[in-house]
Amino acid sequence: MFTAGDSVMDMMHKNIVFKLTPYLALLALELLIDVSECTSQAEIDRHLELGRNYLAKGQLADALSHYHSAVEGDPNNYLTYFKRGTVYLALGKAKNALSDFDKVLELKPDFTSARISRGNIHLKQASYDVAQLDFYNVLKNDPYNVEANEFIQRIDPAREKKRSAEYYYARNDYVSAIHYLTEALETSPWAADLYEFRAEMHLENGDEMAAITDIKSATKLQSDNTNGYFKLAQMLYKIGHATESLKSIRECLKLDPEHKDCFPFYKKIKKIEKFLVDAQTALENQNYQAGIEAAHKVLKHEKDIQPIIFEAKRILCACYSNEEQTEEAVTACTEALAISEEPNVYCDRAEAYLQSELYDDAIRDFRAALEFDKHFDRAKEGLNKAENRQKQAEKRDYYKILGVKRNASKREIIKAYRKMAQKWHPDNYQTDEKMKKIAEKKFIDIAAAKEVLTDEEKRRMYDNGEDPLDPESGKSNNMHANFHHFQSFHGSPFQFRFHFN
Repeated sequence: MFTAGDSVMDMMHKNIVFKLTPYLALLALELLIDVSECTSQAEIDRHLELGRNYLAKGQLADALSHYHSAVEGDPNNYLTYFKRGTVYLALGKAKNALSDFDKVLELKPDFTSARISRGNIHLKQASYDVAQLDFYNVLKNDPYNVEANEFIQRIDPAREKKRSAEYYYARNDYVSAIHYLTEALETSPWAADLYEFRAEMHLENGDEMAAITDIKSATKLQSDNTNGYFKLAQMLYKIGHATESLKSIRECLKLDPEHKDCFPFYKKIKKIEKFLVDAQTALENQNYQAGIEAAHKVLKHEKDIQPIIFEAKRILCACYSNEEQTEEAVTACTEALAISEEPNVYCDRAEAYLQSELYDDAIRDFRAALEFDKHFDRAKEGLNKAENRQKQAEKRDYYKILGVKRNASKREIIKAYRKMAQKWHPDNYQTDEKMKKIAEKKFIDIAAAKEVLTDEEKRRMYDNGEDPLDPESGKSNNMHANFHHFQSFHGSPFQFRFHFN
């Protein structure tokens, strides 16, 4: 700006500078833009090069990351979109790949490779009409294109198989319908609607596990499929897979936290799944009372779904059996078996019968378990134990001799031994010859019971129906020899004392 004190020369100088400044500024700006564009293009090229390198190594996720950056740097480069779309395709992300190929063809409609790739995706998704259009457009310009000719020849057979499946489904011939749809899926393995259709047929045919497999495939192909996740959660819960059902319903809620069906169902199964997991964990940790409590909570909240009720009854059966609550165990096991016959439940009930010395019932249940699996070790060992126990019942019962339960601890056994040994010590009957003979016999049995039940290995043998002190078993340790002095009394007074340890 000019001031009152400026000379003519000053005014002329300022005028020139004033006129030059906008020009210089514009020139500087253009230079900065040119430098920026050069830097940006260099950065894009670097990302493209890194993307190619990672792609060559099979590191698809890393390649995709660099192609993202390249697309952001140059959103009008059709080749960059094509490369990213190819990586999406390799990752099985058909929806993203389609979006990129659409963009490629928008920028360059005559790009044959992109059109073939897009047509192939539509073919795999069973979108036969749009797939056919893409291949026709390729063949219009290149009639001898091998890929386009090969793909277009697959369309009519696949379409016909889908129509056949619909035809037989309408006539309730689900086996034939499943057959044709399976063949159609060989050509169109990314068609979520075909998997859902086949799942419906499997359900009509009574094959719930096959239906679940197909619904899982459909949800993987359509990550935003809330209804698919809800249907899958229901089916999993219906067959008793509460934990898997909970995972599925959570996937639905990730997409829509307030989903009208998924949210209330989530609240129900979250509670029941927790009780089931608590019950199973308690059983595995041998905390049987906690297992019983948790299983009862399941039964309190679920009255209808039989497989869930079975899981609770199965755990009750095992916990009650291990707690030697025989009557409750037999009831829970019987109720569980009425829902589903499972070998382990038969074995748990057999163990409960053994506790009540109902050997015939125990043998019957172990044999029932073996009918499911003749190689089931638990049932084979249990059957052998039950048969031996039945024979053993005619001989000495060491637990009854000491008056203890079969699950008594070593400390309880020693305590019972001391009490019985003091009661039946022969010294207590010096004046009564008849009672002295009885006491001698009882004392030998008491000592034998203590020896077997306080020795871990001998007790294990005995619990399996084999008396380690029975000479007939061939494994006797000559207990009677250790007490041979009893056999040679012939009325003479005792000359020794026993130490109760």
